[in-house]
Amino acid sequence: MAETKTAPARVNEPRSDVPPRERILAAAQDLLYRQGIRAVGVEAIAEAAHTNKMTLYRHFSSKDELVAEYLRRFAAEDEAVWDCISASHPGDPLGQLRGWVHRMAEAISDPQSRGCAIANAGVQLPEPDHPARCVIENHKRVLREHVLGLCKAAGLRDPELVADGIFLILEGARVNIQSEGHRGPACRFVALSEDMIKAHSA
Repeated sequence: MAETKTAPARVNEPRSDVPPRERILAAAQDLLYRQGIRAVGVEAIAEAAHTNKMTLYRHFSSKDELVAEYLRRFAAEDEAVWDCISASHPGDPLGQLRGWVHRMAEAISDPQSRGCAIANAGVQLPEPDHPARCVIENHKRVLREHVLGLCKAAGLRDPELVADGIFLILEGARVNIQSEGHRGPACRFVALSEDMIKAHSA
């Protein structure tokens, strides 16, 4: 998620004009995020999508492939956020970095949030050959590259250290809200990130 999307909207009554594949993905996005990838079976997803297992398997060869596609969509939506950040702070990499930090803070503070869907999937899917692993690893790599690029463009000292520091603070905050809620250390994400930025500013 970069990664501003938080809790996917819950699936309501599916519209009859929505194709089955889209209904299946919407149901998967909701159920897998809220309940966990291992806890949800294809039967539950098919039922929530108002279809059946046969139709689900016609569009996705396996649950693993459905999970991978769900995460690809999340990653694509996350990636699109960078264009908004750039448009909001044209020609201002430091402003873009700070803008992204504040977007992440808003996502963290969302009461519907259960953290980052892709990070959560990384914990639940340790198998290196799972089709979702490359989606997870690539998304996190690209996110770090975005942050590092802004740190470099903003002229921060030791930009790799700053990028890694902010990246790890974000990852930790997303996990922390699931154990201590939104009033725990996660609420200090902006302050900690700003400290990193200011300490390495020219």
